[in-house]
Amino acid sequence: MPLPFFAKSKKPLLARCHDDQATKLRLKYAPFYHAMQSQRSGSDITHDGSPAIMLASNDYLGLSFHPKVIAAAAAALHRWGASTTGARVSNGSRAFHLEFEEKLAAFLGREACHIHAAGYLSCATAIATFAQKGDIILADKNNHSCLWDGARLSHATVERFSHNNPDDLRHIAASLPAPTPKMFVAEGVYSMEGHIAKLPALLDIADHHHCFNVIDDAHGLGVLGRQGRGTADHFALNDRVDVLCGSLSKSLASTGGFVAGSRDVIEYLRTHSKQTIFSAALSPAQTAAAQAALEIMQTEPEHHARLKENERKYRAILAAHKLDTWGSETPAIPIVLGSKERVYRFWQALLEKGVFTVMSIAPAVPPGKDLIRTAISASHTDEQLDRIAAAISHAVKKL
Repeated sequence: MPLPFFAKSKKPLLARCHDDQATKLRLKYAPFYHAMQSQRSGSDITHDGSPAIMLASNDYLGLSFHPKVIAAAAAALHRWGASTTGARVSNGSRAFHLEFEEKLAAFLGREACHIHAAGYLSCATAIATFAQKGDIILADKNNHSCLWDGARLSHATVERFSHNNPDDLRHIAASLPAPTPKMFVAEGVYSMEGHIAKLPALLDIADHHHCFNVIDDAHGLGVLGRQGRGTADHFALNDRVDVLCGSLSKSLASTGGFVAGSRDVIEYLRTHSKQTIFSAALSPAQTAAAQAALEIMQTEPEHHARLKENERKYRAILAAHKLDTWGSETPAIPIVLGSKERVYRFWQALLEKGVFTVMSIAPAVPPGKDLIRTAISASHTDEQLDRIAAAISHAVKKL
């Protein structure tokens, strides 16, 4: 009699899991889910037992190890405990949530804000809560997965326009029935490409067609605008954005997410958002960490200055090797290599020299745009940048 774990399952869904080719390839080549054994700063890690440089983090301002951030998180943990163990709508709301929401809303120039336990939750619900069946969503085709999930949950009709292309948006919007409620959805900064959204032109078109607009600025917050206020502030368009959403796990050195807008919009979200009503509140430590990082962004400009200088130096390294960075305009800088085979060799070669990056291949990116996703941080030292330059030179020779 065969042992049960050798017998083929009669359950189709279990068989699907067992036979999945994508999973088998992932396990064979092991490009993802790497666990670091230790970390001494946002860019100084131990990988596979050896010191390495993190070149794929979203810790743009390098605040994840800032003493004030760590102290604030520790103090909140001791004062409030590990968790509020409940949803905000019932037993999970605390004074520290309200305090941070008020400060973040004021920083972003909004009347109100609501924070969630994950950026994915915030960005998905920013779509799913406000659009509904019968509405039309106009969405950039390169939007993040969380925005597509939000669109799907809304049951609205979705019209995709070419990435960051105002002309295509104008053409599609003009073909739609005028009375139908519409939503425009884009990212402020596209983290895979490093592109800044052409918000002035895009919002002109969206406003012309009376679209409610939602901007996911997870990768713009902390990077663009005055003191890091984001993409809308970068273009002086704060008064034209209906909803700003994003993550606390990038420049704010924490976890969680936010949705910010007018008082009416946020209270509507608190009434109707299933992702808000039925999910547990952000923990005390993570809320305090994000609030401390927000204060540092406004009082210690040297982190922004260091980020800009590091970005300039890193771009010079890539340009010296004539590497394709897909027109990136931000610290999220891809190295486009065009095929999964070249990407895998380049990624391995960097790892050999102690530089950790992330692969992204089709269908996660368009065909021919297979790439290494890198991101520069204020925490990178000059010595680390020199080591990165040597590793890239080594990787280029391996192609």
